Amino acid sequence: MTQRKFDYDLVVIGGGSGGVRAARMAAGFGARVALVESHRLGGTCVNVGCVPKKLLVTGARYVDAFQDAKGFGWSVDATVDWNRLRTRVLSEVQRLNGIYGGILDRAQVEQVPGRGVVHGPHEVKVGERTLHAAKILIATGGRPRRPELPGAEHAAISDDFFELETLPKRAVLIGGGYIGVEFTSILTQLGVEVHLVHRHPELLNHFDADVATHFTEAFGVHPHVHLHLDRSAASIAAGSVTLNDGQTIEADFILFTAGRVPNIEGLFANGPAALGIETKARDALVVNDTYQTGCPSIFAVGDVIDRMALTPVALAEGMSFARHQFAEWSKKDARVAYDCVATAVFSTPEVATVGLSEADARKRGGVRIFLSTFRPMKFVLAERQERSLMKLVVDAESDRVLGVHVVGPDAGEIMQGFAAALNAGITKRKLDQTIGIHPTAAEELVTMREATR
Repeated sequence: MTQRKFDYDLVVIGGGSGGVRAARMAAGFGARVALVESHRLGGTCVNVGCVPKKLLVTGARYVDAFQDAKGFGWSVDATVDWNRLRTRVLSEVQRLNGIYGGILDRAQVEQVPGRGVVHGPHEVKVGERTLHAAKILIATGGRPRRPELPGAEHAAISDDFFELETLPKRAVLIGGGYIGVEFTSILTQLGVEVHLVHRHPELLNHFDADVATHFTEAFGVHPHVHLHLDRSAASIAAGSVTLNDGQTIEADFILFTAGRVPNIEGLFANGPAALGIETKARDALVVNDTYQTGCPSIFAVGDVIDRMALTPVALAEGMSFARHQFAEWSKKDARVAYDCVATAVFSTPEVATVGLSEADARKRGGVRIFLSTFRPMKFVLAERQERSLMKLVVDAESDRVLGVHVVGPDAGEIMQGFAAALNAGITKRKLDQTIGIHPTAAEELVTMREATR
């Protein structure tokens, strides 16, 4: 264990998923740990991300469920109470804040409220208090990106979305990635007219090309969605957005949904370079394979290192750090596997993926593509024309499945099992030998035929 000249073996700055997990595990291995947090415990995920977003998505989707019910013989007359929904969601967030605090208390991690600023290799100041630690872990996560546009101050950022007291009638969202399509789905299903501005020809353009194309086509048919693709916002005024093609869109709510960036603003008293810490694009901290920065005593995990901005990845990185630094696990045993991480977009339709896109797989060698689109059974009686997409990317030589991609209902739930299969090295032959559960959408992934291009 570390020398006793320090007050703590570890000081963690940031009480989100990665920071809390690292602090709890390090304390469990016998380390003296303090955690500094200036806001609410739980970080982005609990407070302004995964949890409240998924709850709002679930609440908004009841609109489709009530509409579909008519095709199954039900007569439903329903309206939404936004204030009640929002209040219930915020109440759940507060409950989870308390749970995170309880986790730290039971682990005997000292909680230090306030903003932590790194003043030296072993020194963190929180207000007038100075904490001395053998090791410092930065887990400050990300913050919404506010593009530099004329009039940008007239637009809200994604964190503000969860504080909306009333639903707008007409909204403009700027950015068609994860956040943009998820928030658009919530608003449009609740009856808000949304203009979604995206600077690429297709939404979710970082996904597999077939996924992006299929999703964009399916997303654009919603009667309350107006897509402005291959466009960008040129300027913003109170109540309107002007695009780069000269079009002006009036709205009573304007929201930047252009992603998040690593949150290091004001974190280092004299800047990271003064401590030998490098940064890369978007101010992400550069770390090695044990999450160590250029300063030997300072480490970082989670969104602040901008490897994969996903809550489960931050949790895994926090565990890896604690095991390697305080339980003497080898680098190999403690490492995080980034090559088969599943992810989902909780939009409508839903998207989930794991492994390589077709384009990335082709860079490595020959591939075989298996692709299917179909109308889910439950949509037939509901008289919905929406179609699902499922796609497998398979290595032509080894037959190993390199990527799985799904657009459609329950995509995230379907993908979790296939993520485990990819991590286990599943081949297309093994999928072919798997007996499907009938009738389900997921069985399509074990019965697929090769696509012709």
